[in-house]
Amino acid sequence: MNRRHWLGAASAWAAAWPLAAQADAPPPADRLPFAEPPRPARMRVSADRIVDITVCTRPFRAQGPRIEAQRLHGKTVIHHYGHGGAGWSLSWGSATLGALPLIRRTGERRIAVIGCGAVGLTTARVAQRAGLRVRIYCRERPPAVASTFATGMWSPDSRVVTAEHATPAFNAMWERMARHSFRAWQDQLGLPGAPVEWRDGYVLSDLPFDQPLPAGQGGHGGPAEPDYPELLDLIPDLHPRSAPLSPAQHPFPVPHARRFTQMTFNIRPYQRLLMEDFFREGGEIVTRDFNDARDLAGLPERTIVNCTGYGARALFRDDTLIPVRGQIARLVPQPEVDYMVAWRGHNLMVVPRRDGLLVQAQGEHDFNNPDRSIDRAMSEAAVARLAALFA
Repeated sequence: MNRRHWLGAASAWAAAWPLAAQADAPPPADRLPFAEPPRPARMRVSADRIVDITVCTRPFRAQGPRIEAQRLHGKTVIHHYGHGGAGWSLSWGSATLGALPLIRRTGERRIAVIGCGAVGLTTARVAQRAGLRVRIYCRERPPAVASTFATGMWSPDSRVVTAEHATPAFNAMWERMARHSFRAWQDQLGLPGAPVEWRDGYVLSDLPFDQPLPAGQGGHGGPAEPDYPELLDLIPDLHPRSAPLSPAQHPFPVPHARRFTQMTFNIRPYQRLLMEDFFREGGEIVTRDFNDARDLAGLPERTIVNCTGYGARALFRDDTLIPVRGQIARLVPQPEVDYMVAWRGHNLMVVPRRDGLLVQAQGEHDFNNPDRSIDRAMSEAAVARLAALFA
């Protein structure tokens, strides 16, 4: 099976086992990971049910997230950005194990956080829990921030580092961050608004899963995209095993299917929860746009945590940041649909959320592409491919 990031996290979860486990024959009954669920509800998909299309820019660094301190313009600036497609998933771990120790070394009790996205909000909450006073400076607040437009899947390995930079030291730190984040996300289960839910999903394929896809059908952002390491192999105990299904065990018109279980986030109610907790513990938010890093000199705080994501490329002249374009169509919500679908080789991923069915499709030139204009034809084509599964 082509185990590159053909469409984000779902295929990686289903592929996170040796090829011997990817055979299409069902496993013995005593090794089935879960009981047979009821037949899934039918998705109602058509172009006229698209209610929104959004585009975001994921901040990828080949070296992995930048988490380090720097003296700049009379301030201590702690950089905490560049998580690629793993911002939500790794946020608690990278803030607690990466940024917070650097903050504590300054001895400051009042800090500033620049940016109000996934990493900025989580870093602010981690600092508050450590007893610090926090003020956030940002140009945009949720839901206008870029991280609002993520699919909302637990994907701690999504475009977080290239294979050549996945050193033993990086891998060990990533595993610690992933495990810490996983525990933190489990604490959100059952809260009002269902910020976190576990869902089953189906990975579909026209070819056997142990057979590589033809050239051009890998689903990644184009031929220029690098190879990524198999980081999920470091945390096999954090998700249930995927299981092969016979054609009689699923309703889709494809010869090969696997069922998997994955954690998902309802991002908008979760953002509201973070904001409410932040204000409840005395946090402040100041709307401010920074055009140059020298603007930080005018802030009253002496320790500043830079959580600007892709914005750090311009603000801090960080040319190591590579934009990865992502477009999602949101369809009318269907509360009865509680499963995900990923169609291998067709560049298609569907995630059900409380605010709608999210249909993600990647273009051939998404990698290193900062264009945030909407390509409606691409989303409509993805919806048409999805409709074929329910024809």
